[in-house]
Amino acid sequence: MNADSLRRHTVTLLPESGRVIIRPFIPADPHHVTTIIGRALALSDAEVGCELAIVLAEFRDRHLGIEPVLLSHFERVSDFVFTQRPLTRERKLLLGALFSGEYALESAAIFNPSIVPHPDQSDAPPGGLRFVMSLRATGEGHISSIEFRTGTVMGDGGVEVDPVSRFVSAPEIIPDPTYQKDRFRIKMHEMDCDYRHADAVLDPLGDHFTRSELARSMLAVRHETQPSTHELNHTLGCVQWLADSNYELRFPDSLAISERIIFPVSANEANGIEDARFVRFVDDDGSVTYFATYTAYNGHDILPQLIRTEDFLRFRILTLNGDGVRNKGMALFPRRIAGRYAMLSRQDNENLFIMFSDRPDLWTSPKLILRPAAIWESVKVGNCGSPIETDAGWLVITHGVGPMRQYSLGAVLLDLEDPTKVIGRLAEPLLAPVGLEREGYVPNVIYSCGSLVHGRNLILPFAVSDRATTIASVGLDELLAELQPSDGPAACVV
Repeated sequence: MNADSLRRHTVTLLPESGRVIIRPFIPADPHHVTTIIGRALALSDAEVGCELAIVLAEFRDRHLGIEPVLLSHFERVSDFVFTQRPLTRERKLLLGALFSGEYALESAAIFNPSIVPHPDQSDAPPGGLRFVMSLRATGEGHISSIEFRTGTVMGDGGVEVDPVSRFVSAPEIIPDPTYQKDRFRIKMHEMDCDYRHADAVLDPLGDHFTRSELARSMLAVRHETQPSTHELNHTLGCVQWLADSNYELRFPDSLAISERIIFPVSANEANGIEDARFVRFVDDDGSVTYFATYTAYNGHDILPQLIRTEDFLRFRILTLNGDGVRNKGMALFPRRIAGRYAMLSRQDNENLFIMFSDRPDLWTSPKLILRPAAIWESVKVGNCGSPIETDAGWLVITHGVGPMRQYSLGAVLLDLEDPTKVIGRLAEPLLAPVGLEREGYVPNVIYSCGSLVHGRNLILPFAVSDRATTIASVGLDELLAELQPSDGPAACVV
């Protein structure tokens, strides 16, 4: 596109090492744990009080509610406490501090944004729009989590991001979440669990059951199946993994959205929650749900997963099912098409696919719709977030990888009624890295996980070189006019 039609806003979000949470810091060697506890138990009550006062003086002002976190970390090691003497609250707090450490969530990068309309538009200015932006925050060890920012698209097209405090807090993990039996059964069959043992666990449960009910059923099956077998242990292990991977989070409504952090919880995302693509989904009955697909990474394997929320206070984390769930970059359409959910995906690390389903957690039969064409996208092509509905078709912002592993952003247009049909495509990049955008943790990369249209402007937040985030905008009518017919020389569509 003509560079003059693209507006780069002055908004830049840079990593801030001062935004920290408290994480458990527990040695793997049990002997080391007991020796640390022993040193703390040897202190007098007066010494405990003095040492705890020092800790709280240094760290209390860096967190919202430090003491409940320290007590929860004490509980993690309480089984190693080798005395029957009741412990004072102060000693428990000091022990919790000994097994805690701060983690700077975004010390390395804050990038790969997506943007959706804010669920509360009461403070929007005339002609403007309030928004929520999700971001991938990365700190020590390259562990990624999801942060949020709020802001406003002004009536004149300007963009402002709200200031943030230094505080950020992890949510409460709901201790006894509910599950759906059919989802469990589908996933367990995909995981090649023994059908007999899986059915023995699930059959006594209702269509919806709690984690505690599941635990009781697992215990009953283990007691009733003697002697224990490899198949039984494998199946019960699958059930436990599945329960751990589907969980619920809850934030207090007193926290600003920018003070909320979704940090890895389950084993399959232990090394990161990556590249969340949020979308405001409007169902046929008018109800609104915010969904996000993301990539769970455990240090070895990736697994696409799903987030759903109505209010950005309570979140459900769900595993995805089906043979179409196999790679990064899944992006849900913002409404049903002909009564079915639709999802863009990348199956082969090269091309763009589409899938349809009767439910948002089950995806099969991907269909190839777009191959790389121009040199700037000749290595691979993928989506940069959920499609945006326009009067001309579904607008999909894409990313293309070309020479020297440079990432650029493009755009394609899909038919509104049949999005398997590509009806327009940019021959040249919509946006390519220039100047300082080329410098960072991963050079020559710009990337986005979602944009939105307000009025007749496309608001496009994007990451620069896997380090920071900025925002551009472009006139929607100009962009649609630039999209070439799919049978033009640069299309290469299947």
